[in-house]
Amino acid sequence: MTEVFGLPLPAHWTVSPLKRATPLLNRGSAPDYVEAGPVVALSQASNQDAGIDWSRTRFHSFCGDPSKLKGYLKSEDIIINSTGTGTLGRVGYFRGSPNNTPCIADSHITIARFSPDIVYPRFGYYWLRSEPFQRHILSALVVGATNQIELNSERLARAPIPLPPLEEQRRIADFLDAETDRVDGMQLRTRSQVILLSERLNESIRLATTTGNGPRRETGIAWMPEMNEQWQLFKVSHAFRSGSGTTPTSDRPEYYGGPYPWVNSADINDGQIEECDKSVTAAALTDFPALKIHPAGSLVVALYGQGATKGKVGILRIDACLNQACCVLIPTGPIAEDYAAYWFRAHKQGIVGLALGAGQPNLSQELIRQLRIPAPDRPAQNKIVTALRKLEDEVRNESTLLRARERLLSERRTALITAAVSGQVDVSTASGRGIED
Repeated sequence: MTEVFGLPLPAHWTVSPLKRATPLLNRGSAPDYVEAGPVVALSQASNQDAGIDWSRTRFHSFCGDPSKLKGYLKSEDIIINSTGTGTLGRVGYFRGSPNNTPCIADSHITIARFSPDIVYPRFGYYWLRSEPFQRHILSALVVGATNQIELNSERLARAPIPLPPLEEQRRIADFLDAETDRVDGMQLRTRSQVILLSERLNESIRLATTTGNGPRRETGIAWMPEMNEQWQLFKVSHAFRSGSGTTPTSDRPEYYGGPYPWVNSADINDGQIEECDKSVTAAALTDFPALKIHPAGSLVVALYGQGATKGKVGILRIDACLNQACCVLIPTGPIAEDYAAYWFRAHKQGIVGLALGAGQPNLSQELIRQLRIPAPDRPAQNKIVTALRKLEDEVRNESTLLRARERLLSERRTALITAAVSGQVDVSTASGRGIED
């Protein structure tokens, strides 16, 4: 019985090393990057699981016939990311650029161009994406040290590919195109449901911390135009004492690893701050007066940080110091920290927009101090917080179920590909089996 990677194949199938089925199985070339040019260069970053991300491509400077370039891509070429932990082995299918601009693959991508009389390209693509082949890449085809690994070209050339008759390859590829499209569509709808739940939660928080269920009045604030007319509008500087922190000299080890938690903006994620990755010593507190211990129950707002960090809020559940990228707000009476945290979460976009509108890249402590928060009395705030916590728990549970569904769909997709390219399923009768929209 013929088999590959321990998988039994139909009796009429054969197996070939990739090198006998690919007239081209080589790396691309290093581009000469320019702002705009006649040739598009594909990198590993542009070769994503969902397809080629053209926004991540760049231009290569070249004059002449691009088809003579090493790494020149033709329609139906397979591209394989060939270096780096986390990206190595990712497989893409090249159909051409959106505007028919010539393209090359850079030197971190391997191009597999199948002989059309031996391998139907879409079948070859699915085989290279299959779970057994991906396992083989990581276990047998990779060389180098951690974080500097790469795909060994000679070993890849010797790797096997099962070969049904060409017409059967086409049927398998057509089946997988249709079925993986269905799975992808279901995953996209599932992700959209998760996003919609999050948006609805945020809108519920916004309404609960601005207008409630009562009559409304205008605030004069563009990004928070209305509030409950029976509530008060508190200036942050009147409801909280504010402060910040600093970073001790980084090359002085005696300042780090002590008993005092030291919160950075990366520790702030719109929730409770019960621990943090870094800490400082008593020597740091002594030598840096701006480094103060702030009490549990304080709010912490990220003034700047990578990605979406800026504007996020957290509640200290431990006494802690901060670095300069954080602003602490210590409640002084009229507004509960949990209520204020919900308000900051719901109005993050408007708050961050104040800095951008003023031409500043980051938020500042003074900007935070000038904000105004609408709020009822403390008992009413506590009721609002209780209701929002219940709603948040419900949304979290629904989101968890949806993400579990998305993972199951991914597993289904992987199993479907493996079964089809190894002949374990009759694609002429299996369409749609075991998968419901």
